Amino acid sequence: MPGLIHEKRCLPPVAGVDEAGRGPLAGPVVAAALVLPPRGVPRGIDDSKKLSAPVRAELCRRLQDCAVVGIGIVEPAEIDTLNIYWATMKAMTLAVDALAERLGCVPGHVLVDGNRLPRWTYDATPIVGGDAISRSIAAASIVAKHTRDTIMIAAAESYPHYGWHANKGYGAPQHLAALREFGPTPLHRRSFAPVAQMVLPL
Repeated sequence: MPGLIHEKRCLPPVAGVDEAGRGPLAGPVVAAALVLPPRGVPRGIDDSKKLSAPVRAELCRRLQDCAVVGIGIVEPAEIDTLNIYWATMKAMTLAVDALAERLGCVPGHVLVDGNRLPRWTYDATPIVGGDAISRSIAAASIVAKHTRDTIMIAAAESYPHYGWHANKGYGAPQHLAALREFGPTPLHRRSFAPVAQMVLPL
């Protein structure tokens, strides 16, 4: 399980932030920000990419019970307007804003997965590979990933041809084949090349 070495160097409360969904062709980008409790943290927290979907779901449920959590979501239309980089920065900002509201105060410090920070006023540190070495960021990665997966599984009920229940909006063969046959949906990112190349109306 990732440690707390970075958290211990910072003024509390320390928030971890991570995002999910930069690469898919469809669906939102989702960020999570959270502050872990001093005790009662679930065991098994790790980089969300290393965990199975059932384990992520259970850990997400337990984290939402014990931690203070904020979620930020930027939808596909805004991703197309901002571009995915700035949409990701906005999702992180929304997540920390929501977290601050739930905390009733500004986080003492924010640890962000990656090498860049949003344009915000929070005291923060970017950590490359943070989801593998910071427990707070790893926990945020679990919440962000599970939240986004849940959104895409629900969307698959309305758009069953694209296989989003399995591929979560990434460019898997079933998804690309459905794009060629049926064209893009309102949840597709039209600025992303595989979708833009279809040049098809809704």
